Amino acid sequence: MELIIERTENAPEADFDSVIESAAAGALSAEGVTDDCQISVTLCTNDEIAVLNKEYMNRDGATDVLSFPMTAFDSDGKMIPESKVYDGDKLVLGDIVISLERAAEQAKEFGHSERREVGFLTVHSMLHLLGYDHMEEGEREKMQAKEKKILTAINLPREAEEK
Repeated sequence: MELIIERTENAPEADFDSVIESAAAGALSAEGVTDDCQISVTLCTNDEIAVLNKEYMNRDGATDVLSFPMTAFDSDGKMIPESKVYDGDKLVLGDIVISLERAAEQAKEFGHSERREVGFLTVHSMLHLLGYDHMEEGEREKMQAKEKKILTAINLPREAEEK
């Protein structure tokens, strides 16, 4: 896995590289992805993600994470081979953008560490890159179960940090 982590100029100073790497690798492993993948992660501010949220999702305000998949999936959740994009020998899964300010707000709100929140947002976004969604209740339940399984496997279960 090639993980490209970048920070915008205004992003809060914090070292989340190891938890992002662990979360991305955990999601790939849990989903049985055997291709050598490339994932880009950008860490930014609320103001910066709000601009992207408006531009790409047509939604006002800051959000915690945005996912930009580079591959398409069929109705059975299988990656469509013709949609695969490669950079050299690496399958380009897509881009993840995380607002570190929103992650800090949510960590405080949910009573766990910022590290756990960034790990959760990475897993959540990786599942989007791998074709999952949560627009309907059944999809949401399936995605949440996968998130919980992956976070437990990488030693970031929510229960361990609840106050």
